[in-house]
Amino acid sequence: MTESSPPLRLGILGGTFNPPHAGHLALARDALAELDLDEVLLMPAHTPPHKPAAADAATPRQRLSMCELAAEGIEGVRASALEVERGGPSYTVDTLEELHDAHPDARLTLIVGADMALTLASWRRPQRLLELAELAVAQRCGAGSEQVTQALAPLHPQPDRVRFLTMRPIDISSSAVRESLADGRSTDDMLPGEVAGYVRRHGLYKAVAA
Repeated sequence: MTESSPPLRLGILGGTFNPPHAGHLALARDALAELDLDEVLLMPAHTPPHKPAAADAATPRQRLSMCELAAEGIEGVRASALEVERGGPSYTVDTLEELHDAHPDARLTLIVGADMALTLASWRRPQRLLELAELAVAQRCGAGSEQVTQALAPLHPQPDRVRFLTMRPIDISSSAVRESLADGRSTDDMLPGEVAGYVRRHGLYKAVAA
């Protein structure tokens, strides 16, 4: 009699990734190690449902390509085209439903920053989302674990399905990267080299006229 293999432990790190930067990759690596995951998916949204697109936004396909480049050479991290190929507003619960259907025995973990966790109650079908996936929360300045716990309380998540990652906050944002690129400042400590090369080749994030 053979022993059954353990379930796939899959992390999902979603976002606009406009562009993907060093902070995203640090979070993916940390979650992979700290949560003992088999894989972390970088999941660029086709159309973020909760915020308007930036004036200098790259296209969904360009953001997916940059995620693919960012993940190259990082064992256990890869980009997923699921939301880009689905099109339309990218609701996380729909993505988790699709992943659950494709991998019914997998343990899904949604990786979010504390700032996003504070807004989870306003997302589409948040209780179903918490049924489908465990939640891994990264610290953010000004958003502590107590605040997140209070914000999630009305959704009644099981305590063992919400984890707070221990990695220190990383002060990098996609908007700051875009501003640096538009101003011609160095992004060497913000962008993976392959992503920076893609940005240059495609002329992305140039200064936008007022």
